[in-house]
Amino acid sequence: MTPVHGIWLLDVLDILLVAILFYRLLILVKGTRSAQMYVGLLVIVLVGLVARELDLIAIRWIVESLKTVWLIAFVILFQPELRHVLALFGRTRYFRSFLRGENIGFLGETIRAVETLGRRRHGALIVIERNTGLRNFVETGTRLDAKASAELLVTLFSPGSPLHDGAVILREDNVLAASCILPLSSNPRMSEMFGTRHRAALGLSEETDAAVIVVSEQTGGISVAFRGRLRQNLNEGELRSELSRIFRVRSEDENQEPELTEDASASDEPEVRATGKA
Repeated sequence: MTPVHGIWLLDVLDILLVAILFYRLLILVKGTRSAQMYVGLLVIVLVGLVARELDLIAIRWIVESLKTVWLIAFVILFQPELRHVLALFGRTRYFRSFLRGENIGFLGETIRAVETLGRRRHGALIVIERNTGLRNFVETGTRLDAKASAELLVTLFSPGSPLHDGAVILREDNVLAASCILPLSSNPRMSEMFGTRHRAALGLSEETDAAVIVVSEQTGGISVAFRGRLRQNLNEGELRSELSRIFRVRSEDENQEPELTEDASASDEPEVRATGKA
């Protein structure tokens, strides 16, 4: 058997890449209407191969005639799936680092939801993923994979909602899961100063680089936890400014400490101001 390339390793790599491509495509269309169309295309391909081997002239002519429109038909039939695949590539952490400065439009929906929840005094805990993956925490809640919107977030944290307890985790404009369990802060001082939501927000911010928004159920106050520090009692403008600053931090600034805020203490503890239980 003669290899296609001069090196057998290239042939193996070629086969593996094709196998991975077809496997991912099958996973992508599984459970959708496109699965039936995908099977139909495979049947046409198999019929073409059989017709060529058995020299079935009429069938082979029909299949070969379809080759001219296959590419166009493939794009038309699988347009939603192709868009989904391209979006997934763009959402990987390597590509997100290039787009982060311009891809913060989803924050507007989050801010609208937080303002509404604050006015209604509905407690909320919203986590926005950055570079560190949050899969372990996503698995503790109920998976949603829904488009993020202010209406959806307000509904999730409404007192009558079965998912209002716990945290909602966002990855850009996608609500990954709701009712997620977060680790509490390891700082013993926090247990005396804050309620469970604020301690959970600080706990996650101590372990990851995620931004965590907290809405107090008692006061309706809005806070943001980031890298183990908590900014409290933010209005809409301050909240928007803080989130924009967090999501526009450049990679060379990742290890630098955030500059002190006017409502932060000067102690070695996380920069917080006690306002009572939340």
